[in-house]
Amino acid sequence: FALQSMRSPDVSRLYLQVPPDEPIHLRSDEEIWHELDLRLTGGTGKLPTGTITERVLVGLRAHVEEHMQYRTLFLLGDAAHIVPPSAAKGLNMAVADARLLAEGLDHWYRSGRRDLLDGYQSRSLRRAWHGQEFSEFMTSLLHVSPGESAAEGRMRRARLDLLRRSSTAATAFAEQYVGLSRP
Repeated sequence: FALQSMRSPDVSRLYLQVPPDEPIHLRSDEEIWHELDLRLTGGTGKLPTGTITERVLVGLRAHVEEHMQYRTLFLLGDAAHIVPPSAAKGLNMAVADARLLAEGLDHWYRSGRRDLLDGYQSRSLRRAWHGQEFSEFMTSLLHVSPGESAAEGRMRRARLDLLRRSSTAATAFAEQYVGLSRP
Protein backbone atom coordinates (compact mmCIF):
# COMPACT_ATOMS: atom_id res chain seq x y z
CA PHE A 1 0.00 0.00 0.00
CA ALA A 2 1.11 3.54 -0.77
CA LEU A 3 -0.80 6.82 -0.60
CA GLN A 4 0.13 10.31 -1.73
CA SER A 5 -1.69 13.18 -0.03
CA MET A 6 -0.94 16.59 -1.55
CA ARG A 7 -0.31 19.31 1.05
CA SER A 8 0.65 22.02 -1.47
CA PRO A 9 1.75 22.05 -5.12
CA ASP A 10 5.29 21.21 -3.93
CA VAL A 11 4.76 19.15 -0.76
CA SER A 12 3.15 15.74 -0.31
CA ARG A 13 2.59 13.49 2.64
CA LEU A 14 3.39 9.98 1.48
CA TYR A 15 2.35 6.78 3.23
CA LEU A 16 4.12 3.48 2.60
CA GLN A 17 2.96 0.26 4.23
CA VAL A 18 5.80 -1.58 5.93
CA PRO A 19 5.80 -4.48 8.38
CA PRO A 20 4.66 -3.13 11.77
CA ASP A 21 7.83 -4.30 13.51
CA GLU A 22 10.25 -2.81 10.95
CA PRO A 23 12.44 0.02 12.33
CA ILE A 24 11.65 2.93 10.00
CA HIS A 25 15.18 4.35 10.12
CA LEU A 26 16.65 1.23 8.42
CA ARG A 27 15.37 2.09 4.95
CA SER A 28 17.37 4.59 2.93
CA ASP A 29 15.66 7.46 1.13
CA GLU A 30 16.45 5.72 -2.16
CA GLU A 31 14.75 2.51 -1.01
CA ILE A 32 11.69 4.45 0.12
CA TRP A 33 11.42 6.36 -3.16
CA HIS A 34 11.88 3.13 -5.12
CA GLU A 35 9.03 1.42 -3.20
CA LEU A 36 6.78 4.47 -3.57
CA ASP A 37 7.48 4.60 -7.31
CA LEU A 38 6.67 0.89 -7.67
CA ARG A 39 3.41 1.18 -5.76
CA LEU A 40 2.19 4.56 -7.05
CA THR A 41 3.31 4.52 -10.70
CA GLY A 42 3.97 0.85 -11.37
CA GLY A 43 7.72 1.47 -11.45
CA THR A 44 7.76 4.03 -14.27
CA GLY A 45 10.36 6.20 -12.56
CA LYS A 46 8.09 9.23 -13.03
CA LEU A 47 7.34 9.86 -9.35
CA PRO A 48 8.97 13.19 -8.42
CA THR A 49 11.38 12.72 -5.54
CA GLY A 50 12.74 15.10 -2.95
CA THR A 51 13.99 15.34 0.58
CA ILE A 52 12.24 13.11 3.09
CA THR A 53 11.70 15.50 5.99
CA GLU A 54 9.99 13.16 8.44
CA ARG A 55 9.60 9.43 9.03
CA VAL A 56 6.83 8.30 11.32
CA LEU A 57 5.30 4.89 11.82
CA VAL A 58 1.55 5.51 11.64
CA GLY A 59 -0.62 2.92 13.28
CA LEU A 60 -3.87 2.09 11.55
CA ARG A 61 -5.94 3.11 14.53
CA ALA A 62 -9.56 4.09 14.80
CA HIS A 63 -11.58 5.59 17.62
CA VAL A 64 -14.91 7.31 18.17
CA GLU A 65 -15.55 9.19 21.38
CA GLU A 66 -19.16 8.43 22.27
CA HIS A 67 -19.53 11.57 24.40
CA MET A 68 -18.86 14.42 21.99
CA GLN A 69 -20.78 16.98 24.01
CA TYR A 70 -21.08 17.94 27.67
CA ARG A 71 -23.24 20.99 28.31
CA THR A 72 -21.43 23.74 26.39
CA LEU A 73 -18.27 21.72 25.67
CA PHE A 74 -18.14 20.14 22.22
CA LEU A 75 -15.57 17.73 20.77
CA LEU A 76 -14.90 17.74 17.06
CA GLY A 77 -12.31 16.51 14.61
CA ASP A 78 -9.50 14.35 15.97
CA ALA A 79 -10.63 15.02 19.55
CA ALA A 80 -13.88 13.22 18.70
CA HIS A 81 -12.81 10.56 16.21
CA ILE A 82 -9.68 9.13 14.59
CA VAL A 83 -9.70 7.22 11.31
CA PRO A 84 -6.80 5.52 9.49
CA PRO A 85 -5.36 7.52 6.57
CA SER A 86 -6.43 4.86 4.03
CA ALA A 87 -9.82 6.43 3.31
CA ALA A 88 -8.64 10.05 3.57
CA LYS A 89 -11.73 11.00 5.60
CA GLY A 90 -10.26 12.60 8.75
CA LEU A 91 -10.14 16.22 7.58
CA ASN A 92 -13.52 15.99 5.84
CA MET A 93 -15.11 14.59 8.98
CA ALA A 94 -13.55 17.36 11.09
CA VAL A 95 -14.86 20.04 8.73
CA ALA A 96 -18.32 18.45 8.84
CA ASP A 97 -18.20 18.55 12.66
CA ALA A 98 -17.23 22.22 12.57
CA ARG A 99 -20.04 22.96 10.13
CA LEU A 100 -22.60 21.26 12.36
CA LEU A 101 -21.36 23.11 15.43
CA ALA A 102 -21.30 26.43 13.56
CA GLU A 103 -24.90 25.91 12.42
CA GLY A 104 -25.93 25.13 15.99
CA LEU A 105 -24.13 28.16 17.42
CA ASP A 106 -25.53 30.45 14.73
CA HIS A 107 -29.05 29.15 15.41
CA TRP A 108 -28.60 29.63 19.17
CA TYR A 109 -27.25 33.18 18.85
CA ARG A 110 -30.00 34.19 16.40
CA SER A 111 -32.97 32.53 18.07
CA GLY A 112 -31.90 31.64 21.60
CA ARG A 113 -32.92 28.02 20.91
CA ARG A 114 -30.54 25.13 21.69
CA ASP A 115 -32.20 22.39 19.62
CA LEU A 116 -29.43 22.25 16.99
CA LEU A 117 -26.71 22.40 19.65
CA ASP A 118 -28.45 19.68 21.64
CA GLY A 119 -28.59 17.51 18.50
CA TYR A 120 -24.91 17.98 17.68
CA GLN A 121 -23.74 14.78 19.37
CA SER A 122 -26.29 12.43 17.80
CA ARG A 123 -25.79 13.88 14.31
CA SER A 124 -21.99 13.84 14.62
CA LEU A 125 -21.90 10.32 16.04
CA ARG A 126 -24.03 8.92 13.23
CA ARG A 127 -21.66 10.38 10.63
CA ALA A 128 -18.55 9.40 12.63
CA TRP A 129 -19.60 5.74 12.78
CA HIS A 130 -20.40 5.73 9.06
CA GLY A 131 -16.96 7.23 8.46
CA GLN A 132 -15.38 4.57 10.68
CA GLU A 133 -17.14 1.80 8.78
CA PHE A 134 -15.99 3.20 5.44
CA SER A 135 -12.43 3.68 6.72
CA GLU A 136 -12.36 0.09 8.01
CA PHE A 137 -13.61 -1.09 4.60
CA MET A 138 -10.93 0.92 2.79
CA THR A 139 -8.19 -0.24 5.16
CA SER A 140 -9.11 -3.89 4.69
CA LEU A 141 -9.41 -3.33 0.93
CA LEU A 142 -6.08 -1.57 0.42
CA HIS A 143 -3.75 -3.05 3.03
CA VAL A 144 -2.26 -6.51 3.10
CA SER A 145 -2.59 -7.53 6.74
CA PRO A 146 0.38 -9.18 8.44
CA GLY A 147 -0.26 -12.91 8.25
CA GLU A 148 -2.96 -12.54 5.59
CA SER A 149 -3.94 -15.97 4.28
CA ALA A 150 -4.21 -16.75 0.58
CA ALA A 151 -8.01 -16.87 0.92
CA GLU A 152 -8.10 -13.46 2.63
CA GLY A 153 -5.95 -12.02 -0.16
CA ARG A 154 -8.29 -13.44 -2.79
CA MET A 155 -11.30 -11.95 -0.94
CA ARG A 156 -9.61 -8.53 -0.88
CA ARG A 157 -8.85 -8.72 -4.61
CA ALA A 158 -12.44 -9.88 -5.30
CA ARG A 159 -13.76 -6.76 -3.52
CA LEU A 160 -11.52 -4.57 -5.69
CA ASP A 161 -12.65 -6.44 -8.80
CA LEU A 162 -16.30 -5.89 -7.84
CA LEU A 163 -15.70 -2.14 -7.59
CA ARG A 164 -14.10 -2.14 -11.04
CA ARG A 165 -16.77 -4.25 -12.74
CA SER A 166 -20.04 -3.26 -11.07
CA SER A 167 -21.48 0.19 -11.68
CA THR A 168 -23.85 -0.38 -8.73
CA ALA A 169 -20.95 -1.15 -6.38
CA ALA A 170 -18.96 1.78 -7.78
CA THR A 171 -21.91 4.14 -7.27
CA ALA A 172 -22.40 3.00 -3.67
CA PHE A 173 -18.66 3.40 -3.08
CA ALA A 174 -18.66 6.92 -4.54
CA GLU A 175 -21.65 7.90 -2.41
CA GLN A 176 -19.86 6.73 0.73
CA TYR A 177 -16.58 8.35 -0.26
CA VAL A 178 -18.07 11.74 -1.11
CA GLY A 179 -21.25 11.85 0.92
CA LEU A 180 -20.25 10.65 4.40
CA SER A 181 -18.70 13.98 5.32
CA ARG A 182 -21.94 15.83 4.83
CA PRO A 183 -23.82 16.59 8.03
